[in-house]
Amino acid sequence: MNEKYLWKFGWGLGYGDVEGLFVTTEEEVANLIGKEVYFGDILGKHSEVYGEIEEGDIKKVGLDPETVAKVSSVLGDTWSGYNPLYYVEEAE
Repeated sequence: MNEKYLWKFGWGLGYGDVEGLFVTTEEEVANLIGKEVYFGDILGKHSEVYGEIEEGDIKKVGLDPETVAKVSSVLGDTWSGYNPLYYVEEAE
């Protein structure tokens, strides 16, 4: 079984920030690097927030997998903000 960890996602844009705390495996985060994500108008009408996930956009938070599992049983896999795994643009 792959252990799940807490991750912090963040993009600082000139007109606002996109952030999130979410739970997933190291493998899922590794697979996310280099993928395009599209958040839409999350920072206001016509903001069109999108881009490629790069190394450094996502950082592991120092909580052990047991603690993460206990809290996830209550909060689910997205603890706050935006989970970039839900916004990956699928290639057509």
